[in-house]
Amino acid sequence: MIKFFDLYKQDKKYHRKIISKLKKIITRTNYILGKEVQDFENNFSNYVGAKYAIGCANGTDALTIALKSLNLPKNSEVIIPAMTYCSTAFSVINCGLRPVLVDIGFNTSSIDINKIQSKITSKTKVIMPVHLYGSSADLNSIKKIIKNNKKKIYLVDDCSQAHGAIDDSDSLKRKIGSTSDISCFSLYPGKNLGAYGDAGIITTNNKKIYQIIRKLRNLGSEKKFIHEYVGFNSRLDTIQAAILDIKLKDLTKSNNKRRIIAKKYDKEINNKNFTKLTYAKNSVYHQYVLLVKNRDKFVKFLNKHKIEYGFHYPFSINQLNVFKNKFKNNEFRNSNKLAKNGISLPIDPNLSNKQLNYIVNKINSF
Repeated sequence: MIKFFDLYKQDKKYHRKIISKLKKIITRTNYILGKEVQDFENNFSNYVGAKYAIGCANGTDALTIALKSLNLPKNSEVIIPAMTYCSTAFSVINCGLRPVLVDIGFNTSSIDINKIQSKITSKTKVIMPVHLYGSSADLNSIKKIIKNNKKKIYLVDDCSQAHGAIDDSDSLKRKIGSTSDISCFSLYPGKNLGAYGDAGIITTNNKKIYQIIRKLRNLGSEKKFIHEYVGFNSRLDTIQAAILDIKLKDLTKSNNKRRIIAKKYDKEINNKNFTKLTYAKNSVYHQYVLLVKNRDKFVKFLNKHKIEYGFHYPFSINQLNVFKNKFKNNEFRNSNKLAKNGISLPIDPNLSNKQLNYIVNKINSF
């Protein structure tokens, strides 16, 4: 069986360093907001090119805390893509705000730039693009839309699948997470940079927002028993921070391996039953997704030939049960198509050439 993602194989090389670090932490017993948390925050902010980084408990909390830090009026509107993980929409709702959906572009995974303006109203306070599959959204165009509206609209991007990705729309080719008002990352184990449990991190260049977020993630407090906000119990623990800091050093190398695999799929998969998505040039390929005409049949084919796969995601936001009858489904045709026909291929950086050739040959024979 070719695994979709072999987490043990990927992380085995770190085990000795991690165990050594854990022994030191266990001796010190500083498990919450220890020195390793600040070390990882500093190293991650330097890696992406942002002034500040704040660790938190998970990616959903990162989005929620980011929105909370802006102190927006209740029922303010946040524009998000219709194709994303549920957490993007849930974070908006859990802040007392209203998600406004925009379809993704044709055969892409990113929000359709040409459909954003028509969704902006007097209540729009945030545009939240998602760099789905590690492919950067067109942030430069979104910034121009915000500027042309001549009112305060924040750019808060969901970077949960884009650790180390370059913003293709940026003339300076800076990393995702370095130019928006706030950027939010999940560090779930299966991400390009993943912890050994739940974890998340937020980046910003705004000192005031940084100071608020630092307090919000720690029950509204920086000093014990002094609570300035109704905050969250969402601290990044010391052990996870230490593990992430070790793995961060290899992130660029790992991302480059993903790019090599994606390039092979792009070049060698040649079957009219499949449509390849258009990815940003400097994507980090958290997922490599194909559109297939008969997905159920293809799933049976992959099972027969012992190739694991994934769905990212089998439902667009407008199709989720919790939002039944809340949105007009026919307005999000590209998102619905991706949910119905999309399938994720193995893109584990540790896949061998033999395994990759097997995958390509089987797909071409379908």
